[in-house]
Amino acid sequence: MLIDVISVRVLPEFQLDLVFKNGERRKFDMRPLLLMKPWSRVATPLLFDRVRVDYGTVVWPGEIDVAPETLYDDSMLQE
Repeated sequence: MLIDVISVRVLPEFQLDLVFKNGERRKFDMRPLLLMKPWSRVATPLLFDRVRVDYGTVVWPGEIDVAPETLYDDSMLQE
């Protein structure tokens, strides 16, 4: 099931606060991905903070993104 991200906010320690089109708010921990390419290119706060929503997922400059299915499946529901 594909659920688009409609907003993203950076949290401390490379976490993302995500709101999905279905209304759910979820927290995604980017730290494991930041150890791998291509995400290692945004593993500094200055670059990581440039995240934005585009085409229903999160993206960074340099055409770096994370599949929305991964963001949803590997995130924790927030109250």
